Amino acid sequence: MITKDFAPGAPCWLDLGAPDVRAAAAFYGAVLGWDYESMGEGEDVEGGMFRKDGKSVAGLGKLTEEGARSAWMIYYGVTDADATTRAVERAGGTVRVPPTDLDEWGRMAQYSDPLGGQFAVWQPGTDKGVELVGQPGSLSWTELYTSDAAAAKEFYGEVLGWRFSDTELPGGGTYSLITPAGLPEERMHGGLMELPRENLTLADGRPYWHPVFDVTDCDAAVAKVTENGGSVQMGPEDAEGVGRMAVCLDRANADFVLLTPVPD
Repeated sequence: MITKDFAPGAPCWLDLGAPDVRAAAAFYGAVLGWDYESMGEGEDVEGGMFRKDGKSVAGLGKLTEEGARSAWMIYYGVTDADATTRAVERAGGTVRVPPTDLDEWGRMAQYSDPLGGQFAVWQPGTDKGVELVGQPGSLSWTELYTSDAAAAKEFYGEVLGWRFSDTELPGGGTYSLITPAGLPEERMHGGLMELPRENLTLADGRPYWHPVFDVTDCDAAVAKVTENGGSVQMGPEDAEGVGRMAVCLDRANADFVLLTPVPD
């Protein structure tokens, strides 16, 4: 489970790069009940904060990288972004954005793993991360689709210290659960699954991460997705021991998952 103590290696922040900030704000407001708080005033503002019940749940910014697809970027907490950057390079990854100070809030960096999967890290200052997790309308899980699960485990294990435990999927295949270093398995925060490259069409065959958001009623949330210009890749369907879930795309084809978890 994701918690707000934000242990090293655990997800602590996420933001969306969107070609149309206003359209993205309207979409997620309708689907997840988020309020959008712009970082400034006027027509030229290119980003801001999503809030749920007054608490921060994600960021939103204008997609400016040429040729990039609209996607969610997930940030994992680290104690030293510079040391993590060196670990990424040693392990064969690529530094997309070098460690950068964001005033007193913290220090961030963005990378690609050796197969091209993009992720980021956050070295906290005064800002530790999102203010709501594991509740309806907030992040509850992170997930990587990759064409080489063994290579992904080696890379992320070396860079972020993750531990992995495998479970067999009912329809065949293996799902690897991710737990931060030094924490018990009940603190697992995500998973990775191997898929053929031809199935990774959203990223042209490269791996990609996406967030899973808790919702109280998966079917109702999926209806909001389609009503507001998004689409559904899979589901809604029941996953034994997990809950009812659907893989969705927003208006700009950024992917995310909606999950109504099974009761504790």
